[in-house]
Amino acid sequence: MDAADAVEVIQREMTVFARRARASAGRMHPELSLVSYTLLGHLEESGGCRATDLAAHYALDKSTVSRQVTALERTGLVERRQDAEDHRVQVLQLTEAGRRILAQVTESRRAAFRERLAEWPAADLERFADYLVRYNTRPDALADRDERGSALF
Repeated sequence: MDAADAVEVIQREMTVFARRARASAGRMHPELSLVSYTLLGHLEESGGCRATDLAAHYALDKSTVSRQVTALERTGLVERRQDAEDHRVQVLQLTEAGRRILAQVTESRRAAFRERLAEWPAADLERFADYLVRYNTRPDALADRDERGSALF
């Protein structure tokens, strides 16, 4: 296989991977899309942030983030709080229910990955992890997203 063929295989397989990730997100929690899961994860990691910060971080349109945040608020997974330093600013925070759901979905996802990769030798897992990190740390990685935040690759 030459480099051009390899790139085609990579593109095809990453598309399959993205489809599987979107489908599994719905099975793990029916009300939590892959984008919602990603936003909840970022809120947990960052300790909360403004909706505009989410939009900037994921290179998403503000209206896309607004719709996602509204849905997360409606389901009680996220709440707005006044910023302690600037009372004009509202910061998005996970609710206790949001933390619980995120923890459950994260554990389910980890279990699914462990199961899928159970028979891989440690050296292959390490190489795969290194390749994914290398691929995703390219400076333009976040710019390669569609309006829903899904990777275009």
